[in-house]
Amino acid sequence: MNSKTHILLIYTGGTIGMVKDYESGVLRAFDFDKLSKHIPELEQLDCRVDTVSFESPIDSSNMNPDHWVKIATLIEENYEGHDGFVVLHGSDTMSYTASALSFMLENLAKPVIFTGSQLPIGDLRTDAKENLITSIQIAALQKKGKPVIQEVGLYFEYKLYRGNRTTKINAEHFQAFASLNHPPLAESGVHLKVFDEYLMQRKNTKRFVVHKDLDANVVILKLFPGLNREVIRRVLGTPNLKALVLETYGAGNAPTDPWLLEDLEEALAKGLHIVNVTQCSGGSVIPGRYKTSEQLRQLQIINGKDITTESAITKLMYLLGSGVSHKLFKTVFETSLRGEMQQK
Repeated sequence: MNSKTHILLIYTGGTIGMVKDYESGVLRAFDFDKLSKHIPELEQLDCRVDTVSFESPIDSSNMNPDHWVKIATLIEENYEGHDGFVVLHGSDTMSYTASALSFMLENLAKPVIFTGSQLPIGDLRTDAKENLITSIQIAALQKKGKPVIQEVGLYFEYKLYRGNRTTKINAEHFQAFASLNHPPLAESGVHLKVFDEYLMQRKNTKRFVVHKDLDANVVILKLFPGLNREVIRRVLGTPNLKALVLETYGAGNAPTDPWLLEDLEEALAKGLHIVNVTQCSGGSVIPGRYKTSEQLRQLQIINGKDITTESAITKLMYLLGSGVSHKLFKTVFETSLRGEMQQK
């Protein structure tokens, strides 16, 4: 009987799965069935690794909700036969996908680790090997016969983060991601150290459920000095628009121009869900701390607390697709479902 941990590696596309043709200089996707040829170190891992790839791997800039459903379906189809999952993904939209999957995979009891790289796997100075090898090791971690990680994570440059707490902060450095409002779940150095106190703790044994109905009738609007009423009205008047992430200043502040408040109030009255999220990389929305946020609080705009924009927009898609009633929508959004926001 083979007692090795069984990991499924899912390749969606992105730099990590590329090798360079040194004659032409062109990057191309390599055959994942020959993974050990490119990363012989995988043979030293004490686990079995299966691989599956999108038929047509994509640049993550082309990632969309249909692809999220495809990833979730692959996990669903292989859930019983594998102990953990590693998703190879381009870095540009990885935080969006990791956030979306965290909501789509309800009662997840196994690790789903997203990773990628800034340089191709065949490059001499690549970060791909370390990211991939350590992600597989993390996905294979077991304690008393159960996975140590039981949530969606994102591993990059020696740190494992909660996936729905991340954002990409750098397009050139190997340390491409940050989780400014939540500590890392694990760090890789001489030893692989897991911070148990920060992990999602499963309090039930409910059946694993995959949600595939996402509603993408949402939009992000970032406030800036000089944003005029015509633009606001056009955004709020978008046909079939159901929800809006409003990226405000600082602790949730916005201009106090009467016309802005009037237009937001009118949109709310028509049924639009509006979430107040800070455009700062770190920190939280604190309604009423300043006069410039008090009026938004009085309008009963949804408090995004310390959620990231990536997590806010995907949570909206998930809740809209789940058919949450209009009456309960604000309460449900302001509740942490997968550790994506502060509890209080």
